Amino acid sequence: MSESSAEAVRAVASAAGANGNWRRATGIAGAAIGVVAAGAAAGVALERLTVGRGMRKKARLALDSTGPYGALRGTPGKAEADDGTLLYYEVDDVDPEAVPALSPRRRRLFGRKAPAPVTVVFSHGYCLSQDSWHFQRAALRGVVRTVHWDQRSHGRSGRGEAQLRERVPVTIDQLGRDLKAVLDAAVPEGPIVLVGHSMGGMTVMALADQFPELVRDRVVAVALVGTSSGGLGEVNFGLPVAGVAAVRRVLPGVLRALGQQAALVEKGRRATADLFAGVIKRYSFASRDVDPAVERFAERMIESTPIDVVAEFYPAFSDHDKTAALARFRELPVLVLAGVKDLVTPSEHSEAIADELPEAELVLVPDAGHLVMLEHPEVVTDRLADLLTRAGAVPAGATVGGYGRTNGTARPG
Repeated sequence: MSESSAEAVRAVASAAGANGNWRRATGIAGAAIGVVAAGAAAGVALERLTVGRGMRKKARLALDSTGPYGALRGTPGKAEADDGTLLYYEVDDVDPEAVPALSPRRRRLFGRKAPAPVTVVFSHGYCLSQDSWHFQRAALRGVVRTVHWDQRSHGRSGRGEAQLRERVPVTIDQLGRDLKAVLDAAVPEGPIVLVGHSMGGMTVMALADQFPELVRDRVVAVALVGTSSGGLGEVNFGLPVAGVAAVRRVLPGVLRALGQQAALVEKGRRATADLFAGVIKRYSFASRDVDPAVERFAERMIESTPIDVVAEFYPAFSDHDKTAALARFRELPVLVLAGVKDLVTPSEHSEAIADELPEAELVLVPDAGHLVMLEHPEVVTDRLADLLTRAGAVPAGATVGGYGRTNGTARPG
C-alpha cells in the first residue's frame, strides 16, 4: 500500500473509532437499480458494510486528497465528430532529452534508444475517461508519442450532439467514427498503435470495420483489453440465472426512466455513495490488495458519468457485433488481454477474439477484474511494451521491473 493511501486508511480507522465497529456487516442490498445508478449497468447482490455516512465521506475526501492518480496531463486538443460533437484529447510527445536520462526502471522497459515515430492511441471504456490509462501513460510518457482521448459524453469531451439535438441512440459505429475524427486531428500522418479497453476496444473494432484502408495503410499493432466482439447480451454479470433474466427484462426500461429523471437520480446517487462504492469495487476489481486510492480513483471516474449518459450508451452493447471486423487485424501484431474474473466482459470474450486472430498473443490475468490496467498495471504495461517491440516502436529486450503495482508505491518513473 502506498504511503498516501496508508494515510487515508488511518483517517478511515480514526473515524471508525468514533463511530463504533465500522466493519459490522449487514444484509444483502441493492440489485439492478443500484448498479445502474452507479454506472455499472448490471444487477448485483452485495454485502453492505454499515459505516456512518459522515465517516465514509471523511474517508473519501482523505483518499481524494492523497491519491496521485489521474493527474497526468498532456497538450490538449479537440476534434470535431461528424455530428459536431467536440472530442477532447491530449498528446504526450516524445521528449528527446528524456530518453537517455530514463530512470533504471524505465530503461528496463524501453532501453536507451529513441523509439520509431509511432503514435500509440488509447481509447477508454464505458463510464471511464482517458485517465483510466494512468499507469500505462506514466510508463510511456516522453518515450513514445501517445494520444489519450475522452469518448463522447465522457470526461472532458462534449455531450453527444446527435443525442442532445435529435435523441439519436449512441452506436458503437458512431464511436468508431469518433475515433477516426481524433486520428485525423491528432495523428494526421505516421504509423499508429491502437489500444482499447472494453468499450474502447469495441471502438477500435468499429474503426476497422468502417475504415479498413486506414488499418491497412497506417495501423502497425493493436491491443484489445477486457473487451468483446459481440454477444454481450448473454453476459450474466455474476448473477444467478433468475437474476440475469430479471435484469435483462427490466433494465432497458429502468435506464430510460432514470435518464429522464437525471437530476433526481444524481441526488440519490450522491446520498448513497457508500453503497455504490461496494458495487463499483465488485465490478472493477477481483484482488483484495488493490490500493484504496486506486479504488477511489475508479469510483470517481464512474461517479462522474451522468446517469443520462449511462442510459444513452447501454443499449449499444447488446447490438454490438464486430467479429467480422477482426479480420482486419490478422496481419498485425495483436495483444488480447483480460482479467480471468472480469464480470463485465468475461475473459471468454477475449478468448473468442483470440480464436479469430490465431497469431495474437492472448494474456489472461488471474485474480483480475474488469479494470485490469489499474488492478495489475505492471502486467498490462509489460505486455504493451512487448507489443510495441514487435511493432518496431521500441528496442527489443524490453521488460517491466514491477512498475505501478497498486498495492505499493506507484509514481511515474
